[in-house]
Amino acid sequence: MPPALSGTLPVKSERLHIGFVVAWLFCALFYFVQYALRSAPGVMMPELTSAFGRDVVAVSALVGLYYYTYSIFSIIAGAALDRLGAKYVIPAGILLVAIGAALFGLGELQIAQVGRLFQGAGSACAFIGAVYLATHGFPPRYLATAVGFTQCFGMLGGFAGQFAVAPIIHGTIAWQQFWFIAAGCLLLIGILVLCMTPKGHDPRPADGTNSLGSVFAPYKKVLSNPQSYLCGFTAGLLFLPTTIGDMIWGVPFLRDGLAVGYTEAVNRSSMIPLGWVIGCPLLGYISDHLGRRKPVLIGGALLMLIASAAIVYLPAGLVPPYLFGLLLGIGSGAAMIPYSIIKEVNPDNVKGSATGAINFLVFTFSALLTPVFGYLLARLAAGNPLTLPVFQQAGAWLLGGIVLAIVLAIFLIETGPKGKSRAMPA
Repeated sequence: MPPALSGTLPVKSERLHIGFVVAWLFCALFYFVQYALRSAPGVMMPELTSAFGRDVVAVSALVGLYYYTYSIFSIIAGAALDRLGAKYVIPAGILLVAIGAALFGLGELQIAQVGRLFQGAGSACAFIGAVYLATHGFPPRYLATAVGFTQCFGMLGGFAGQFAVAPIIHGTIAWQQFWFIAAGCLLLIGILVLCMTPKGHDPRPADGTNSLGSVFAPYKKVLSNPQSYLCGFTAGLLFLPTTIGDMIWGVPFLRDGLAVGYTEAVNRSSMIPLGWVIGCPLLGYISDHLGRRKPVLIGGALLMLIASAAIVYLPAGLVPPYLFGLLLGIGSGAAMIPYSIIKEVNPDNVKGSATGAINFLVFTFSALLTPVFGYLLARLAAGNPLTLPVFQQAGAWLLGGIVLAIVLAIFLIETGPKGKSRAMPA
């Protein structure tokens, strides 16, 4: 019987395992769709404020509910993948997102809140599941590249959620219909993932049990490692300019702060996820090619810092309007490198849990700081309209987060092949 179908995963080798690679592609498609749903509310703010009867700050808090369940269920998804494998766990996550999308499209505030929570819970299976499948399908030497391409799919979805969704809901269909169509597409993807994913999972330890505690036992290894926290905090801080700065407040910043028209604001905001599409695989490839993680991580973060500062503080019209958004997105690809590092500083048999742990840490940042950032903007505005000086004052905190991420990255262990070989005694 072929190893991919025998009930246990194939031993890690230097060859492709086609069954898992095909399953990874379908899971990456799920990641694309859920990222589009994650970013789409940013271009629907006028419609959402009207439908729910709330101001833009309150709607941003509603949209941010996604990150609460996303972070919590990242832990659950990672443990479930390590214990049960991907065949049923990932389709269950897809079903949750489909239900959440349909609930959000009903246009009722309380139901939309539940729907957004469902979307976050199910979406936790997307990236973790894709990385789990990629880890079992691709040779180890391509790990950072595979993780980069996985995130590339997601950010392409984030780009589509802004660039493509905006004209659709303002010229083709109503915003509610968009969510119902997305739910139908997700159900189809869920069926494909269920059919194509090979059975099997990592062998259970000889002394393993079926108790609830044993399911989460891998996290004891991951979360007792200080490097895991450094990876999570570094990546979490580098995600904030995208999850909060762009996907929620990017269009309002351009419209209210820079007086940019709606269509132009959407186009410019979408440059950041488009940059991720370029930066994630590019920086992952560079990291694998150099055999080192930290220089690429810190270099990408520095590019993020420069581009973010230019977007927020440079006078309008001084540079091409799309340039620094694209550069910010490319540099943001560095946020994925800690996902490779955390898998390399922890044992092979906790791959799913390591990704779940870093996803939990990363999106706990977004969950906690999304309402805080909205509150900060409201307090700085003091009841007045949001203006450029208000956004500039609040933006300084996001820039400070990038600086802190660079400092934390210095203390990470170099896990690239060349870095490890230099650290070994002769």
